[in-house]
Formats: sequence, structure tokens, C-alpha cells
Amino acid sequence: MANQPLAFRMRPKHIDDVIGQTHLVGQGKMIRRMVEAERLHSMVLYGPPGTGKTSMAIGIANSLGIRYKLLNAAIDKKKDMEIAVEEAKMTGELVVILDEVHRLDKAKQDYLLPHVESNLITLIGCTTSNPYHSINPAIRSRTHIFELHRLEKQDILEAIDRATGDKENGLGELDLMIDPKAKEHFANAANGDLRAALNGIELAAYSTPKQDDGIILIDLHQAEACMQKKSFSHDKDGDAHYDVLSAFQKSIRGSDVDAALHYLARLIEAGDLDSITRRMLVCAYEDIGLANPQAGPRALAAVETAERVGLPEARIPLAVTIVELCLSPKSNSAYTALDAALNDIRSGDTGDIPIHLKDAHYKGAEKLGRGIDYKYPHAYESGWVKQQYLPDKLKHKQYYYPKETGKFEKGLKQIHENMNK
Repeated sequence: MANQPLAFRMRPKHIDDVIGQTHLVGQGKMIRRMVEAERLHSMVLYGPPGTGKTSMAIGIANSLGIRYKLLNAAIDKKKDMEIAVEEAKMTGELVVILDEVHRLDKAKQDYLLPHVESNLITLIGCTTSNPYHSINPAIRSRTHIFELHRLEKQDILEAIDRATGDKENGLGELDLMIDPKAKEHFANAANGDLRAALNGIELAAYSTPKQDDGIILIDLHQAEACMQKKSFSHDKDGDAHYDVLSAFQKSIRGSDVDAALHYLARLIEAGDLDSITRRMLVCAYEDIGLANPQAGPRALAAVETAERVGLPEARIPLAVTIVELCLSPKSNSAYTALDAALNDIRSGDTGDIPIHLKDAHYKGAEKLGRGIDYKYPHAYESGWVKQQYLPDKLKHKQYYYPKETGKFEKGLKQIHENMNK
């Protein structure tokens, strides 16, 4: 055990030991409810690396006192699956924790499925790939699918404290002192990957010479060296990361190319590809919208390219798209129109659907007056005919106010005005 990596040694003994993921293991949440009811079902846990998928699976099995066997779909052979099934037959139940479950080939799958079906074994598959895209439907239909989220900085700080204080499995036997700035760097540079943070702490603990008083002092310099990432400036409240994201989006909205590229560079240096791509897509639709409708699909294409090639090459399609987003005309008219409509719905301001718009595709609909006066737009040469669509209560309501910030929406405005003359 002592020769195992720190991240391995600190795996949870119970679901109460799981770091983060309160949406799954918090009080009243689904996985905790399964454990408390002692009714474990086969499942797939998916999420980014280092979020604790295998650790959670082990914690679940330990909480219920059920034996478990760790296998890897990419490496272990069908014979290893057969051994697991024989163990299950001898003991009555077994949890098979299958890493890289999306790599399960047909022969292994065909062998395992009947035993999953009969509940002889409980399968907990772990994967970084979206199971709806990567896992065979035969496995998906027999499992519950749970998504693990990237860990927050506070989660990783909690895990660091546990690991450095645990004398049995952690680093508690060492006379270790970690500078607060160094601890912050371990948590920030890990970018949500707990395994990376614990690996960095362990490397620092065993590679840093003791001082004259016997204390191993890990400062920011050692933390940077062990995480292979330079420290990023954060304010005392720890909000700098979100400040950068906010400045990034507002710079795009404000059409400032240089500022947007500056904040993009900060986020790339922090390795936060997920936040970059999410904000880009939001900007394309929230801030540019109908002024340049192709910005959204092109941003999505850049995001998919960036995710496929990974950093550092991902910076190339990102830079191209950020320049386009900055210099595109801006319009928020579509989503603000929807928000206005949502506001009416939520305040109870709705009204009855006009009778000529109600469903008329059933026997007896005509007797109820459904659809009788409906005018079919395609029956008219222009493809459009004036008639009431909104409920009487809202028939004069206008939600959408077109802008003139791009050629596309200028055209929409002209059409909109002609229809409302």
C-alpha cells in the first residue's frame, strides 16, 4: 500500500469520503439513496479525468460492504471477466468496476450482459466519454447513467488537507508545511483534476529537502515545478478566475479584439479549455445572434476542433473565432424577445389559444369549431397571410424588436415591418 500513489491510497472507504459530487452523493441524492436503501443498480459514471469516478465506485461498494473487482475494458481480457463472474457465483454478489467502459468490445460485452441482467454482478462502468455517444446501447439500456462534474477549487483544497493530515494512507507522517500560495497553486493548476493535484503534492513532499529543523517546506516555486504550470495571479478572495471569464465575455461583446485575446491567453495559460469554449458559444448566440447567424455554427466548429486537437494547438482555431466574434455586428434581439415572452408566462399572462389554431386532427374537432377558420399560409401566393396567432389577451403584444446591426437582421426587420403594416 505504501508503494501505491497517494491518489490511490486516498480513495474513499465510504461515500461520505467522496470529494465533491454532492449532486449524486449528497443527502437525498440518487446514489446516496441507492446506498441507504441497499439497492445497488448497475451504472455508468462519466466525467472529466480526475473527478473521482473510480473512487466513487469503490466508495459505493465499500459503503454496502460488497466485494469489488477493478477491471479495465481496454486492457483486461475476456478471461478476466470470466474469473470475476466465477467469484460472483462463489460469493453471491460482486461489483465489477470497469474503467474505460466505452472500450468494451463485443465479445466481452456479450459475455458480461447476461450476468448484469441477472444481477449476479453489479457493473459500475467509468468513462471520460459521453456514454450516449460512445457506449453500446445494450450496456446503456441496462445501466443508470450519472455525470460527475469537474471538481471545484474548494473541493481540491479539502482533498489536499485530508491527504496531508492522514497518517495511515496520506502524508500525515511527514513533517510537512505547505505555503498557502503553494496550496492555492496546486488547487488552481489541477484544473479540477484531483489526481493531478495529489500527484503534484506527493512529488513535492518527497523531492523537497528537509530544512535544518526537519520540516519539509513546500513553497510556490516547488509547487510550480511539480505541477509544471506557472502560478496564475488570483486575488485574496479567489474570484480572479471568474473575473477573467467575465472580462473575456464582456470584451467580445464590446468588440475589443485585443482585450478578448488577452483574456483568452490567460485562460489558455490556466488550461481552462472548457470555460473558454462554453463562453465562446454563449457569446455567439447571446451577443451576436441574428446580426451574424453563422457565428454560432462556426464557433461550434472551432470548439469541436479545439477539443479534438487539445492544447496547445487548440489555441489556433480559438484565436481565429475570437477575432470573428469580436468584430461581428452584435444583436441580442432574439433572446431578449424570448425572455419577455417567458416573463409573461411566468407571471400568468397567457390567455387561451385562438380556436382556429387548436388541434383539428381528431374526430369531432370540427363540431367543436377547431381549425375551421384557419388560413393555410402556403395556399397564398406570398406564402403568408395575415391572421391572429396570439391569444386575445396578448394579440397586440410585441416581443421581438429587430435591430439593424447586421445585413441579415436588417433583412428580417424589413420583412417584420411589412407583415405588421
